[in-house]
Amino acid sequence: MTPLAYILAAQADPEVIDRIPSGFSPFVLPFTIGVAFMFSWIGVGLIRLLAAIPKSDRIKFVKSLFIPKTALKNIKDLFCDCLFHVKIWQRKPLLGYMHSAIAFGWFMIIILGHIEVALFVPARLNVTRGGLFYPIFYRYFVWMNPGHTTLRGAFFFFLMDFFLLYILSGIALAIFKRFRSIVLGMRHTTKPSFADRVALYSLWMIFPLRLLAESFTADLSGGSFLTVPVNHFWHFLFGDKLWFMPTWWAYSICLGLFFAAMPFSRYMHILTEVLWILLRNAGIEPNHPRKGVAEAEIYACSSCGLCLDACPMNVQKKNLKYSSVYFIRFLRRHNEKKINAIAEKCLMCDKCHALCPVGVDAPALRRAQRATVNNAIPFDYSYLSTASGSTLAGETHATLGTVRGGTGASLCEASGGAERSEAVARLRVLPETATGKVLYFAGCMTHLTPRIIKSVEKVFNSAGVDYVFADREGGICCGRPLMLAGRTEAAAAVIEANKKMIEESGCDTLVLSCPICYKIFKEEYGLENIKVVHYTQFINESAGNRRSGRHPC
Repeated sequence: MTPLAYILAAQADPEVIDRIPSGFSPFVLPFTIGVAFMFSWIGVGLIRLLAAIPKSDRIKFVKSLFIPKTALKNIKDLFCDCLFHVKIWQRKPLLGYMHSAIAFGWFMIIILGHIEVALFVPARLNVTRGGLFYPIFYRYFVWMNPGHTTLRGAFFFFLMDFFLLYILSGIALAIFKRFRSIVLGMRHTTKPSFADRVALYSLWMIFPLRLLAESFTADLSGGSFLTVPVNHFWHFLFGDKLWFMPTWWAYSICLGLFFAAMPFSRYMHILTEVLWILLRNAGIEPNHPRKGVAEAEIYACSSCGLCLDACPMNVQKKNLKYSSVYFIRFLRRHNEKKINAIAEKCLMCDKCHALCPVGVDAPALRRAQRATVNNAIPFDYSYLSTASGSTLAGETHATLGTVRGGTGASLCEASGGAERSEAVARLRVLPETATGKVLYFAGCMTHLTPRIIKSVEKVFNSAGVDYVFADREGGICCGRPLMLAGRTEAAAAVIEANKKMIEESGCDTLVLSCPICYKIFKEEYGLENIKVVHYTQFINESAGNRRSGRHPC
């Protein structure tokens, strides 16, 4: 009995023929080795990453996976950010199509391959019987039974060809983008490293080679609108017999090469962005630029290049090398010298974070890196409490102390006795009778544009608002410059001093005209019993109250 006759007899007129009883062929070795290496690398990295996360955060992460609201957000973000690339679609549709075609198309081919194996040869899902590679090379291992073709089989043939064509269209756009990126809406693209190039060229070849391999066996293993016509073309060129083994070898080699290069390339994001999204949604934040959660974050960067065009510094080409994408690349490489050089060259406008498809917070990583640099400049804010205590002992009440003509940076470095005494002497103390329900804090940037201050005060006076101008003659900074510089302890000291003085002022509303100050007071100060509003919000609310007949205050 011939092998084919034996298989047919054993399977009792099956829909497909599992033509290799052992379920193995040597051509799968490059793919298997590449995948095994990749998963081993990721496994070790995952253990190291989780070990670097505090125990409390690990518990928080595990619990978040079982919270229904967080779980639903995880599912939504994984599909929208990792597969459909919704954020890129919204900004640059053609670029979004390119990314989603490759990501979602490949995902669907893998899923459909496993479904086919589960339906037609379920025993092959077992890892010991080829479960690792069988769904990937399904069209090689099984042949169509010409006497038992069903609509079910034809439906899967169509879906596999459809998603393969979908991926190929994305690959074509990716190749085109390398030469004319402006057509896809990108003025600048990232420069790939050597590992990036190996993985990139392998990726470009994987799916054309898959089409080649599956089309060579389409008359035996089945196909649809894409692979069958190509199969007819090959028969027209080469005759009835097609030597298909080289095509499957080439496909397997490209897959293996891609997976082996992946841990060292930008394409590591394919897997790590999943972990980053889960950690991000669990509310776990990095506290080091390269350890723990930060490691998942930096490897989640796909080097897509969207941050290049968004960065205002890149108006000049010479600044491209300081962009967030290259900062993250050097973080991966642990290149301390270049990391520190790039970390300092940033306006911290947060545009790169806002546009990142998976929410990688590069400015936060820069702040964390700046905090690792040894800064020997001392800081001392004891003069604030000294001033507050001395005024409280007298006849007056320290509504809010302010310092003339200084910025946060200059005051933060006042450490000697003379400097501290001078700073205390410059504190302006408001008498108790001047306290008001509304405290107006202009901030450093607003003091650079006095017209804003005049306009805000004019509105307050016209509306009869009982207010106190906290920093009329200049004042203590909100703390943001120190935070951006990575001096977290100094920033915390400033925030604590400011918070104490604001709470002692007796106000119930803090009005700010500087949007930066508003963000910091709102997010960092924790003023629980004091309403923090931007002056535009305050004016809008006051106007609404007047229309309803209520006094604005």
